[in-house]
Amino acid sequence: MSIAVSASIATDHLMRFSGRFADALLADQLDHVSLSFLVDDLQIRRGGVAGNIAYAMGLLNRTPLLVGAVGADFAEYRQWLEAHGVDCSGVLVSSRAHTARFVCTTDDDMAQIASFYPGAMSEARDISIAELAQAHSLELVLVGANDPDAMLRHTAQCRELGIPFAADPSQQLARLDGEQAIQLIDGAAYLFTNKYEWALLLQKTGLTEDEIAQRVGIRVTTLSENGVHIVDRDGTEITVGVVPETKKVEPTGVGDAFRAGFLTGHTAGLSLERSAQLGSLIAVLVLETMGTQEWTLNKETALERLAGAYGPEAAADIKPLL
Repeated sequence: MSIAVSASIATDHLMRFSGRFADALLADQLDHVSLSFLVDDLQIRRGGVAGNIAYAMGLLNRTPLLVGAVGADFAEYRQWLEAHGVDCSGVLVSSRAHTARFVCTTDDDMAQIASFYPGAMSEARDISIAELAQAHSLELVLVGANDPDAMLRHTAQCRELGIPFAADPSQQLARLDGEQAIQLIDGAAYLFTNKYEWALLLQKTGLTEDEIAQRVGIRVTTLSENGVHIVDRDGTEITVGVVPETKKVEPTGVGDAFRAGFLTGHTAGLSLERSAQLGSLIAVLVLETMGTQEWTLNKETALERLAGAYGPEAAADIKPLL
């Protein structure tokens, strides 16, 4: 059975600014801000939420189904993903637009200023989960940041077909209204947000934590360097810390990596705690690498880091998935 990953597929343009954005932002001048930052380097990498998650799942031998819209310039990227265990048969190739572009500058505090050009991603709404389900046995569909109409359509189709889905609205929460946000999460087997997105979701929907709990299964809230907070269906709460990093290189894609590891673990039968620990391992590997898909997985080193962070029993439990 397959995990389908429906979200953005993009090319990342990643830059580093040697300094702090906060030092150049004046609180009383933000209504007419005009700034330019001289950056140290430019890295052009494969990316997008769906691409990043699918790549990580591929390295974990999960063979995910990639679902998204791209341009004719996707050919080399497709070869890369397929070589790393990703099924790209769910990708729509546009005849009109280029693959989406993500342009991001990161400062010394790991703060980021970014922009996103959707391009071909806007055609993801033309992809039918119902048609994909006829050709693939779908265990779960992750609906991540994508064309908003595609997100709403794919979520609705999962509910209609009875296919479990994970709601991960992330960056698109900012442009969705409250009713759309409710449509995206209602009935989700998993709800993923970071701490800020969780607060924004509550504010936009007007729902309480208990009301959202009645609409979703497992709620997963990432807390950056403080790990992740998980609320199970029965209300049980756990917090899992991070795997300590050896260095901080680039935070883009860290959340995607966590989701890939967590869902790979949980759908394979690991507990919520062990699944979060696997997700945290994959996340730190991305944090320590320039580019969201340039990291590799060394089994022995991974087991050492898991044992160091969570103990030998955790490493032994997660070992079969590595």
